[in-house]
Amino acid sequence: MIKWLKTIVIGIGVIFISLILYFRIVTKDRHPGYEVDLHLSNEESNPIRVGFSALKITPEVPDTWNDTNRNARYEPDAGDSFVDRNGNGRFDPVWIAGFQNRRPAQGVHDDLWARCMVIDDGRSRIALVVLDLIGLGSDEVISIRKGIPAAAGVSYTIVSCTHGHEGPDVIGLWGPGDYSSGVDEDYRKLIIQTSIDAVLTAVDRLTAARIVFAQDLNGAEHLVEDSRRPYVMDAGIRLMHAVDLNMDTTLGVIFNWANHPETLWNKNLLLTSDFPHYVREGLEQGLYHDDSLAVSGLGGTAIFVNGAIGGLMTSSPSFVIEDPFSDTLYTTPSFDKARAQGYQLAALGLRALADTNQTSSIDRGAISVRALTFEIPMDNPLFRLGSALRVLDRGYSSWMKMRTEVTFWRLGPASFLHYPGELYPEILNGGVEAPPGRDYEIDPMEVPPLRSLISDEFSFSIGLSNDMIGYIIPKSEWDQEEPFLYGETKSPYGEINSVGPETGPLIYQKLKEVISDLDSQPSPH
Repeated sequence: MIKWLKTIVIGIGVIFISLILYFRIVTKDRHPGYEVDLHLSNEESNPIRVGFSALKITPEVPDTWNDTNRNARYEPDAGDSFVDRNGNGRFDPVWIAGFQNRRPAQGVHDDLWARCMVIDDGRSRIALVVLDLIGLGSDEVISIRKGIPAAAGVSYTIVSCTHGHEGPDVIGLWGPGDYSSGVDEDYRKLIIQTSIDAVLTAVDRLTAARIVFAQDLNGAEHLVEDSRRPYVMDAGIRLMHAVDLNMDTTLGVIFNWANHPETLWNKNLLLTSDFPHYVREGLEQGLYHDDSLAVSGLGGTAIFVNGAIGGLMTSSPSFVIEDPFSDTLYTTPSFDKARAQGYQLAALGLRALADTNQTSSIDRGAISVRALTFEIPMDNPLFRLGSALRVLDRGYSSWMKMRTEVTFWRLGPASFLHYPGELYPEILNGGVEAPPGRDYEIDPMEVPPLRSLISDEFSFSIGLSNDMIGYIIPKSEWDQEEPFLYGETKSPYGEINSVGPETGPLIYQKLKEVISDLDSQPSPH
């Protein structure tokens, strides 16, 4: 009896140790020793050069499928079948990220892009790459940085994503099943290489520029809704317009606003960047009504960057959006609705830039940057399981911890705050609460709001930057256990897609640190 008991105990021990070793292997650090602890400053204002690029990252959609019950989920057991258009005898899907899994694309509505701005002050050169993807992990961001040749002279590269819900899965959560990744490795490699090419193309196009900053802090409030209490939004529009100093033509424009690109909602099966497509189209080409140009565009390359969208900021199926040229009200998801939303945003941006009494312009300046990597605990048990099953194919920098990153940079009257996920707007703008029913009986920790620490006239806030870690929730609003917040009968959405309750306080403290560090540096003259 004792012998059998020892055998069982030893067997259990061997299995336990084997599982730990397996987990360590599949979550090994892809970039061991990698660290960013960057301080860049320039005390001299110099002429500014800017370059833009836009390269397509639209994948081919080899096969289509028949959605028998029209639930936008590929379920062969329910009668769904595929159309073998390439004749290889198997289903070759492009799994769409966002909403439910098992959602293969049926085709392409508009191209997806890697859009890049490179800005240079004579001493520092910063690249900002923005991808039409739901997000990109730290491992891929580092691979992009490592692939940029030193000869390009790039001091620091930021990679952000629009967080579109109609692009290919590059994270792994939206594949053919709960335990199967939706990532195409060849496509992920294409994303990395195209991002590198976008940076190099923008470097080649560096041109002496004048930068115009503009904003409209409340004009777009009617185009977004907050779906979780407390109701706090980051609805302001902020723009950075780069104009060729010699030709007086547009090089490009950065457009910053906070909302989930999911206006088309979960039944759409065409690859698209959603409303950001129409924002960019409107800014570049102008606004068209009945095939006639109603409002002229800027030309150049427009880049949409998303903001604090946690909470979450959305345009749900019943959310009403009005056509900018008629009395038509769009009450259900459609491309017409996304177009109306994008055109309204573009029109607000164009008006803001045209109001010279409210804009600020510079053609000389100094770039200052503070960037920092650090570890964040992976407390989400479902994400841990996903890592073990390689659905989430991501390296851990140490046991149950991941490397992530925050950045704060400044140019002239503007600053840019970058964070690695979907920040709840109350952390940024104020309004963090400690409501009854919260899981942690604590007062708000993420105070004062980050924007109260930023003195710059134009305060850009850019999420999904340099990593994708999901929702960044105030700890005093964390709620998974009964009783639920505000007397609700079920837990709110958000926690299931967060790496854990310590994420909010930790990200807040690191953002506060990089803001403080940059403010302590001498001002340029």
